[in-house]
Amino acid sequence: MTKTIIIGSNHAGIAAANTLLDNYPDQEVTMIDQNSNLSYLGCGTALWVGRQIDSYEKLFYTKKEDFEAKGAKIYLETSVSKVDFITKKIYCNSLDGKSFVEKYDKLILATGSVPIKPNIPGADLENIHFLKLFQDGQTVDKLLDQFDIRNIAVIGAGYIGVEIAEAVKRRNKNVLLFDTADRSLSSYYDKEFTDKMDENLIKHGIDVHFNERAQEYKGTDKVEAVVTNKGEYPVDLVINAIGFLPNNFLGKDYLELFRNGAYFVDNHQQTSDPSVYAVGDCATIYSNALEKTTYIALATNAVRSGIVAGHNVGGTKLDATGVQGSNGISIFGLNMVSTGMSVTAAKKNGFNVLYTDFEDTQKPGFMKENAEVKIRIVYDADNRRVLGAQMCSTADISMGIHMFSLAIEQKVTIDQLKLLDIFFLPHFNQPYNYITMAALNAK
Repeated sequence: MTKTIIIGSNHAGIAAANTLLDNYPDQEVTMIDQNSNLSYLGCGTALWVGRQIDSYEKLFYTKKEDFEAKGAKIYLETSVSKVDFITKKIYCNSLDGKSFVEKYDKLILATGSVPIKPNIPGADLENIHFLKLFQDGQTVDKLLDQFDIRNIAVIGAGYIGVEIAEAVKRRNKNVLLFDTADRSLSSYYDKEFTDKMDENLIKHGIDVHFNERAQEYKGTDKVEAVVTNKGEYPVDLVINAIGFLPNNFLGKDYLELFRNGAYFVDNHQQTSDPSVYAVGDCATIYSNALEKTTYIALATNAVRSGIVAGHNVGGTKLDATGVQGSNGISIFGLNMVSTGMSVTAAKKNGFNVLYTDFEDTQKPGFMKENAEVKIRIVYDADNRRVLGAQMCSTADISMGIHMFSLAIEQKVTIDQLKLLDIFFLPHFNQPYNYITMAALNAK
């Protein structure tokens, strides 16, 4: 038997564990996590807090007993203080104060990421919170029930910040959304798209504050105000959504790291130590758009990396195919999806970039239910390779982005999309599909 220990039991760790337990009977699997639960779908926190779903129970898709039934040993509410990579020993501390040591043959690090905490005065005041764990969502949800919690500052207008701003507004609170960038969602979309989201946020009562940096939190015991480079704003609650850093505490002094501190892994998820693998938000990933290793923290990437690591640890060679960073968001009925790089990101990474835009209705004009659609395809001016795509609409256009994800992976050119066989039926789309028209209009 080969003993494999997995530290961390959320999406990446769960995928690795299931892969080993379902396919490799010679594996003795032990899972260790400091949390009291596992498998929480954090992307559903805003839906639950905003009362768009009835409860949080179904945001957990598996439980401890499921793994025990497959033969795994699982320790919850157990922290790991140290890993001795030379002797292959893991030093653990359980919630009841007991300490013990586990020895491994193979180790999978699935320790995820940690929220970025602003290093500013007042950061330790009460009623300043992050949204990472299930317990964080519970705390914020209970605070929003209080009548005296009226003004909420959300720091960071990325995906999590925008989503929780919507959720808090749906609870009939006053929301101030801050970001140092000049627009929301700037890491994923070009300005022509984020302008639509910003208008949408303002239309629904979100007080947006772009080009503003939080410099201080004021208050006696609880936070009472946010001070930025442009002013001071009274608040009752602050939700920090600045971003995340890879949780590399256990291996940062031993394993090779990426520039942001993530564990550097190969296409088998193997670290610089052949006995140690890293998956999910604590590890690097290969971008097919960039054509190089990078860091993209997404739950979908975490699951795929866990599967790859599980098979390689189990003895089946499986190469990761790379990712495109495909993502989506839906706020007050406005749907936006993207994959690969925006024009802004492509230029930042040194590409000679071109793009093609097209706007039309989703269906023919005679259809009663219809919606406007905007699409942008980003491509390399030198070799014509598709680098990215963005779409937005009040209609559900989300499935279309998967085609562009595959196009990036397979190095499809913009010219190959021009006469792509796309079906037509008035119930779904136009005879001159917006994807076709955008490609045909490419320079």
